[in-house]
This record gives sequence, structure tokens and C-alpha cells, in this order.
Amino acid sequence: MTADLSQGMSNKTRSLTGITTTGTPHLGNYVGAIRPAIAASRNPGAESFYFLADYHALVKCDDPARVQQSTLEIAASWLACGLDPEKVYFYRQSGIPEIPELTWLLTCVTAKGLLNRAHAYKAATDENREKGEDADAGINAGLYMYPVLMAADILIFQAHKVPVGRDQIQHIEMARDIGQRFNHIYAGEYFTLPEAAIEDNVATLPGLDGRKMSKSYNNTIPLWLPAKDLRKAILGIVTNSQAPGEPKDPDESHIFSIYQAFASPEETGAMRKAFVDGIGWGDAKQKLFERIDSELAPMRERYEALIAQPGEIEDTLKAGAQRARALSHPLLARLREAVGLRALGTDAERKSSAKAAPAARVAIQPVVYRDENQTFAFKVLDSKKAVLATQGGFADPKAAMAAAREAIEALGTA
Repeated sequence: MTADLSQGMSNKTRSLTGITTTGTPHLGNYVGAIRPAIAASRNPGAESFYFLADYHALVKCDDPARVQQSTLEIAASWLACGLDPEKVYFYRQSGIPEIPELTWLLTCVTAKGLLNRAHAYKAATDENREKGEDADAGINAGLYMYPVLMAADILIFQAHKVPVGRDQIQHIEMARDIGQRFNHIYAGEYFTLPEAAIEDNVATLPGLDGRKMSKSYNNTIPLWLPAKDLRKAILGIVTNSQAPGEPKDPDESHIFSIYQAFASPEETGAMRKAFVDGIGWGDAKQKLFERIDSELAPMRERYEALIAQPGEIEDTLKAGAQRARALSHPLLARLREAVGLRALGTDAERKSSAKAAPAARVAIQPVVYRDENQTFAFKVLDSKKAVLATQGGFADPKAAMAAAREAIEALGTA
């Protein structure tokens, strides 16, 4: 199991982002989520986790072909836009079996009253009551338990920060409550309690009809349309009846809002002046198309190459899950011990068995070396020279060797 076993070995801030696999990425997803998240992942002080939330998708979607296709399209989109799977943890939620097991452990400490207050569940029951129906009509247990699964997503990797919009803050608060309750009941600091990283500065694009671009409104512009179809979609954006030559208010224009999300400050200033000077709507839409296409064209080419090789994307997600499980598996083993899901026998017998176990494992050895940045790094190799764990950035070889020994110990619990 190849791993970057940095938990407990670095001061990096862990950030975790989930992407639900129920639709095709659109321009709003790119500007509001994909582009800023990838930029944040390049921060040397960050340790980033990005996962395809396919378990969450099942709450709202019972079309298996759609879930599978959406998983492919979303994974290809993030990779085409520049996500480096070697420098982040990029995996499919269903590829981490510790997540559903942790969900059950957390379910058993979660108060039903807490789940009753979840915004999504309350909104669904309120809507039913307004219709004169039973409060729980048509509501599945997946929607009700959604906050617990989300808490497991976050807590299994001890995330410090979870970037969310204000409408998602409650889910992070619930994850904190659930983790804290588990810590209290089982008398230990098992979980890092996450904080919401509020994304107030993330751009929200208007859609074709001026409302927020959203699959719910069916007003989106798909991210990877061919150039000809992208131009056609942009020409379909609703505008008012002002004629060419009439001054137009850029701050009231959906076209200007979208343009600004893609353009540099200089380009935005020039477009603002063009609006005041009375640019025609057709010309404004053409400029918008040209600006968006210039940014997306190179990535579109990469996307099309990726989408044609689903097996390679599958391999990337499996490799990401394998790396992530080097973190989730040891934690889950500790949690199982904490709640009493233990091997039978006395404490002494269990400890004796644990000490005897390493002799049965394949021989492993640490290797310390200088990396390309001229700092020290280590690799843990098995007898066949396969890399089991690796990490760099150490100031001296002693620190690298100490970390390698910790990595070997962690692998021994997996």
C-alpha cells in the first residue's frame, strides 16, 4: 500500500472536498468549485483530499448509469483542469470501505434529535406538511442519515478544514458534534474536530435565465461543450431589449457577470467601458464566448483524451484510494478497539498476538535519500522493492529515518 503517511508528521492543514456524482459539470462548477479548489491544493501548507461522493449520490439518484457516467465525467474534469493526483488524495468515496463502517459507529452515538434538525430533512418534511401529506412521505433513510455519512467522510481523514458555502455550515457543525460525542463516550481524542472554511469569495455564475446556474433550474452551460455548441449556448443567454449604442449597466448584466469570472482585471475594465459605450448584446456575447473558449480549449483537449480512457481514470482513483486507506485503515482499527470490536482473549494475549504478527509479514526496509528539492526523503520498500510508503521534506537524514520507522509501525497496524 503506497502512502504519504503525513498524519502526525507534518504541520500541514488538511482540507477535504466532496463532489457528488449526479450530473455533468458546468461552467458554474468550474468557476465556483473546481478552479479555486485546485489553486488551493497547490498551497505548500495544505494537504488536500478530493473525493467523488458516489454514496451520497444514491440518496437522490437511482439511475446507476447516470451515477457511473457522472463519476467518469467529474473525475476527468478535475484531472483535465490540473488536479495532480500525486500531490493530493483523489479517490472515490466507495473505494474507502472504512467510511461506511465508520458511519455505523457514528450512527450509534448520534442523537436522533440532532438529525431531526438537519436543514435538508426539515425542508422535506415541511414541504410535505404544506401539501397536507404525512411528514415523512417519500423521504428515504439516506436523506435522514446524510449528515452522519458526511461526518464519516470528514472524520475518517481527520480533516481540519472543509470548504463549504454558508448553506452547508450546519453539516460541519454536526460532524463536530458527532465526533465530540464519540470522543466523550469512549474517553479519548479519536477525532480532530473540523471547522468550516466559508467560501464567501467564490464566484456564483448566473445561468441562461439569470438565476444561479444550477442543474435544479436546468439553466446550465455544460463545461465541455465543443466550441461551436458553447457559442450557441452563450448566444442563448437572456438579455433585455436595449439596442446597440445605448449605454448598458454592466452590474445588472448576466453576460458581464460571467465574463468577469473568467477575465483579468484589465479585460474586465475594458468590457465595463464597452458596456458604458453601448456595446450590442451580440458583440458582448461573442466576446464572452471568445474569453471562455480561450481558457477552456486546452483543458477541453485534455478532457476528451481522458474521457476516452476510462480505465486510466479508474486506475488513478484506485491508486488514490490505496494511498488514502493507509490513513483510514489504522484509524478504523483503533476505533474498533475503542468500541469493543476486539479479538477475544485477555489484554495480555492480544498484546502478545500483536507482537507476534510482524514476523509473519513480508520483510520491509526504510531507504533515506536526497530528493529533487535537496531535502531528505524516505521510502519504505518490501522484499520485492515495491514502495509501501514515502514522504519528503525533512531537514536531515535522522528525521527522515525516524519518520520512516513511524511509517513502518503505522503500516504494521493496517
